[in-house]
Amino acid sequence: MRPQKKFKPTPFPQFHELELTIESLSNQGDGVARVDVRNERLTNWVIFVPFTIPGETVRARIISNKKNCSLAELVEIITPSERRVEPKCSLFQSCGGCQYQHMDYDLQVEWKTKQVTELLKYMISTEYQVNPTIASPQPYNYRSKLTPNFRKPYNGKISNIGFVSRQGGREYLDITTCPIAMEEINLALPEERKKTHSLAKQYKKDSTLLLRGSLNSAGAERRVETDPEAVISEQVGELTFKFLAKEFFQNNPYILPAFTDYAAKQATHSENTFLIDAYCGSGLFALSLAKHFKKVAGIEVSETSTNWARQNTKLNGIDNAEFTASSAEAIFKTIDFPAKETTVLIDPPRAGCSEEFLEQLIKYGPETCVYISCEPATQMRDLKLFQDSGYKIQDIQPFDLFPQTRHLECIVTLVRDEIYTTRVRT
Repeated sequence: MRPQKKFKPTPFPQFHELELTIESLSNQGDGVARVDVRNERLTNWVIFVPFTIPGETVRARIISNKKNCSLAELVEIITPSERRVEPKCSLFQSCGGCQYQHMDYDLQVEWKTKQVTELLKYMISTEYQVNPTIASPQPYNYRSKLTPNFRKPYNGKISNIGFVSRQGGREYLDITTCPIAMEEINLALPEERKKTHSLAKQYKKDSTLLLRGSLNSAGAERRVETDPEAVISEQVGELTFKFLAKEFFQNNPYILPAFTDYAAKQATHSENTFLIDAYCGSGLFALSLAKHFKKVAGIEVSETSTNWARQNTKLNGIDNAEFTASSAEAIFKTIDFPAKETTVLIDPPRAGCSEEFLEQLIKYGPETCVYISCEPATQMRDLKLFQDSGYKIQDIQPFDLFPQTRHLECIVTLVRDEIYTTRVRT
């Protein structure tokens, strides 16, 4: 193990080992321990230790000291948790993809609920009863998309094909199978790797492979598509969605019907008759919820995705949904739905909503907002503005679309506070 040249030596020397009791998990999935450092006059100094479980006693090695915490690596489990399990992946702890394979699945789901609860408390000073996280029907072999990477060939040969190492470095880990990917993808991966190695001379730069599960024409079996420009198909409840293999679509089809049904339940709680889907993609939520509304408007920055949303509208015989290619920041200039009868559904990228979009949304003032996010931390940041602008939280429901990882999806329902609105108007 090489010493770091710019290592900060306080409060612990580099590679210092100590025994710790894990108290909780961070929103990055690392175990949290606290210690008093007497010689530095520090109390409750936080040390993060990955791949640990609350309640465990462990030996850890300091690898970095930050301004308010230290980072450590796990050396030994002294007292293991009863809920510790054997990971299914031989590269777990080396690969950067999964954080929770050492925890039984029920415990993973419990901690994801606590994660949302703690983010509410510490980021926006709000205590609200978060519903228990809804588990994935399939905790392994659920991912319908895999994108292994490899570096530019050297001397006509490709080295590793796989994913980023948790320890960093330029070289990827060599991945021959991934237990969270669909079985069909794992069956296709060896041949795709072999083919790529044989065509090494065709690659002139770092590249990424694509393996994406797609239902066949009968909708009964899955095939694996490797052409990014190919059209693939996915079934969600009674609806069929078609889109390009390279485009974004939720990667856990096993939980999608429950996910979209819950969004529909929240979007229609107040009997609104209009729906705006502000980040509609190829139409997943807009079309899944269309039957509950008089009219639906979907907005998407990608012209390609918008075209697929329109085609999916025709494919499923839906006649009350329209889609426009536009920036989310400009959508309310073209919407004529009465705000008091409208629900706005938001499903932004991981970075959350831009300030420009939120300002226009608040000014428009829809009766209900259903905010869906794959990054609760940025979601909580945006919720603060909603609260300051007269919206109150009505429901918070996490979904585990990403078992074995720290990631989750969270649906937050917000309604306009009429008392606040009346006060502002007067």
